[in-house]
Amino acid sequence: MKLSFHGAAKTVTGSKHLLTLTNELNILLDCGLFQGMGAESAELNRHFGFDPTKIDVLILSHAHIDHSGLIPRLVKEGFKGRIICTPATFDLCRLMLSDSAIIQENDVKYINKRRKKQKKPMLDTLYTLEDTNKSLDFFETVNYDEWFKVTDDVTIMFTDSGHVLGSAAINLKLNENDKVTRICFTGDIGRKEDPILKKPQPFPQADYIICESTYGNRLHEPIEHSEKHLLEIVQRTCVENKGKLIIPAFSLDRTQELIYALDQMEHKGLLPPIKVFVDSPLSVEATRVVEKHAECYNDDVREYMKKGDQRPFYFKNLHYITKVEHSKAINELNEPCIIISSSGMAEAGRIKHHIKNNISDPGNTILMVGYCTPTSLGGRLRNGDKVVRVFGVEYEVKAKVEVIDSYSAHGDYEEMIHYLNCQNKQEVKKIFLVHGDEDVMVEFRQKLLDDNFRKVTIPDSGESFELN
Repeated sequence: MKLSFHGAAKTVTGSKHLLTLTNELNILLDCGLFQGMGAESAELNRHFGFDPTKIDVLILSHAHIDHSGLIPRLVKEGFKGRIICTPATFDLCRLMLSDSAIIQENDVKYINKRRKKQKKPMLDTLYTLEDTNKSLDFFETVNYDEWFKVTDDVTIMFTDSGHVLGSAAINLKLNENDKVTRICFTGDIGRKEDPILKKPQPFPQADYIICESTYGNRLHEPIEHSEKHLLEIVQRTCVENKGKLIIPAFSLDRTQELIYALDQMEHKGLLPPIKVFVDSPLSVEATRVVEKHAECYNDDVREYMKKGDQRPFYFKNLHYITKVEHSKAINELNEPCIIISSSGMAEAGRIKHHIKNNISDPGNTILMVGYCTPTSLGGRLRNGDKVVRVFGVEYEVKAKVEVIDSYSAHGDYEEMIHYLNCQNKQEVKKIFLVHGDEDVMVEFRQKLLDDNFRKVTIPDSGESFELN
């Protein structure tokens, strides 16, 4: 059989890995959107590197758009196979792919307006809401920890990877010529002590592992330190400076973690009496889906919910915003507040408006709580740029920029190595590193070799390997 890499190879987004069996069955692991690379992303998202009509099965690790966001495009180009994921992932995909389709349609309108002036040919929309709705018909769900026969020669099992709601490592048993090859695609690996979700679960022994490496050279500070740091930022910004705290946050997981952290502070009487706005229709809907799947929560959250019928994502002064006019009204609000809005890289959505309207006030704070590609607006703020461009206009960065990385849904290198150590290393023939910047992958590769894994490879985009 052959394994080829068509995304998230020496880069963080665009997850797509293709298994081709000797009987010509094609299994695609993830079908993600490239993000945060400007014009390069747009070009990469229009070319799969394989024929979508030849894909028989797509197995999805989780709902994040850099893992699922090209599914409607795959369908648009002729895919008619099966899409298999966990129930929570499907519920989130229904929401997030529809939102992505609206963004694609709006983006191409804006780009074509400019191309028309330049007398360049018009671009077609990457995909539409109609394509998204059509793609949802191909989904089927499988619970965690159940072996599921896809074909006579292919069996899969999802194990909880603890990254986001419904996220899973994909474990495959592939039978060729009466020989079984065991493959694990880790998807994205979560934190050992996630404040809401269960920790990553051990996965069955594999011969080959496709492993993420986002934070392969970094250690996170303990979660309790992050919550103390967050409270200090809230106190300084909103109480001492009477300013606004602006937090770009991914709609899924990061937003819910922040809400839960603030909920705990409010429950303990530590949170100042200020308004907290979650200003993102997608974040609001994603929070409702997270509430629906309490089976994914860890024991601490379950115990908290039993105390006086507590709801972990609702507290005094918390306001969920969906309507545009209410979002605009926040910017006119002349009082301290916290605004959580997507996207996490500050590349799209209402967060750009909030940054634009608050970046020039030294009393305000912009708090970055997750990974950003270096070229994104969030990346430039994280890197300390003194001037940034928002909606084509340059703004001097006068607001204080803070960073708390430990709210990341990705495990650091110690957590990832701990996760991989459920394996008998002598039986692992090779680990392929994906979903990371190349310099980070090089460091993580050495850490794995030092931990006695035998062969660790960093594939190029489009590179193929024969699995014996």
